[in-house]
Amino acid sequence: MTRPITLFTGQWADLPFEEVCQLAGDWGYDGLEIATWGDHLEIDKAMEDDGYLQTRLDILEKNGLKVWAISNHLVGQAVCDDPIDHRHKDMVPGDIWGDGDPEGVRQRAAERTKDVARVAAKLGVKTVTGFAGSSIWKYVAMFPPVGDDVIQAGYQDFADRWNPILDVFDEVGVRYAHETHPSEIAFDYWSTKAALEAIGHREAFGINWDPSHMVWQQVDPVGYILDFHERIYHVHCKDTKVRLAGGRNGRLSSLLPWADPRRGWDFISVGHGDVPWEDAFRALNAIGYDGPLSVEWEDAGMDRLVGAPDALEFVKKLNFSAPEAAFDAAFASGN
Repeated sequence: MTRPITLFTGQWADLPFEEVCQLAGDWGYDGLEIATWGDHLEIDKAMEDDGYLQTRLDILEKNGLKVWAISNHLVGQAVCDDPIDHRHKDMVPGDIWGDGDPEGVRQRAAERTKDVARVAAKLGVKTVTGFAGSSIWKYVAMFPPVGDDVIQAGYQDFADRWNPILDVFDEVGVRYAHETHPSEIAFDYWSTKAALEAIGHREAFGINWDPSHMVWQQVDPVGYILDFHERIYHVHCKDTKVRLAGGRNGRLSSLLPWADPRRGWDFISVGHGDVPWEDAFRALNAIGYDGPLSVEWEDAGMDRLVGAPDALEFVKKLNFSAPEAAFDAAFASGN
């Protein structure tokens, strides 16, 4: 089992798609997880002109790259979020923002997400990664107090908004891999269970496993793989470094910017943090995961032109296959 190693282009969308492809190809990546922002993959163009998609495929081929997943993180966030505000205006395409009416933004984001599924199918891609948003993340501190009816209504809102989207994913044979992430409907272990239950465990909705969001919450990323093994549709290789020693840095990081030494944790380039990567890769072997390992480079203390090739070499070393036979089979008398 040789899993492809890809580069997620979300943090590279300030560069032209062709330049990112050239960089990734020169470094030795197998392919890309293509972001649907910047000029990397414009969904409106793809829906209007099949020739546009061919230009993306041609650029990939020219650089020896393939695509196994595309990302819907930014638009997906707006499907369920409450409030919808200036943060979303800065994040989603202008036609999704429109006049900024919150419910209109949510509905347009939902329709665009359906189109992302259709474009993925045209590309021959079976997985869309992304966020789902949440109307109840704002209650995470549980103060001022809210009743359980409010929380359950949030999960129902998620189901009501995403089930029609997932109907389209089913129609075109594509799956949505939701990234377990703070600010989402599924942000830790138990909220993942609740979200899956809310949509009736339908197969169109699974998980983009990203351990960087689990480590600082003290959620075991390896146990998460094993318990949700049927739902691991995609993998992000991103790391986190926790710095709580000294008693001043807090787990919520005090609203401080990335890389500030007073933060309790930071995203960091793969292999430089606290994720138990070898145990995680062995767990992925155990569940038979053979999809891409997508390097999501985020590190405010390292240049990305250093971090991306460094991450690739780290992941390569651990991307070993499970053995075809037990090691102690050689001890059998018949051998």
